[in-house]
Amino acid sequence: MNDNYIIPLNGLASGKSSFFWHAGKEFFDGFENDEIRDAGLEIEVTVEKSGRYLGVDCDIDGNVTVECDRCLEDVVLPVDAHVALSVKYGEESESGDHQEGDREIVFVAEDAAELDMAQVIYDYVCLSLPMQRVHEPGQCNPEAMKYFGAPERQDGVAEEDDLNPFAALKDMFR
Repeated sequence: MNDNYIIPLNGLASGKSSFFWHAGKEFFDGFENDEIRDAGLEIEVTVEKSGRYLGVDCDIDGNVTVECDRCLEDVVLPVDAHVALSVKYGEESESGDHQEGDREIVFVAEDAAELDMAQVIYDYVCLSLPMQRVHEPGQCNPEAMKYFGAPERQDGVAEEDDLNPFAALKDMFR
């Protein structure tokens, strides 16, 4: 992937260390993600090392550009994600326990020299996006919206008949 998202485990001093990264369109292209069209993310990572304990706190802030589910135009969505990890050395336990309090447990090999955070960052950004990716009311492309039958009102307030899919049938028996 990219060396920019690597935490060097060998030689990491006890106490807190900080890392700052930027993730843009190229980052998501590396994962062959065609849903995220553009991105501007700032990533701040704080690593706390004490003996064999390694805690990783990662804050991801910024915006991603995706396709609007309603009008198919670009929509910019905010990303504000916090990742809290506990890094454990050795094999993953049979119990499948992947939580330690509010921290997710990540296992690395005993002889691992680095921790690649790229997959973790990618996963948490994708998970932070809403299921429905749409513009704010009134912001969708009006040309696309006219094919929905009822034009989207600029104030974002829909008439009762606009929300009822059977409204067109109300005058059928008159």
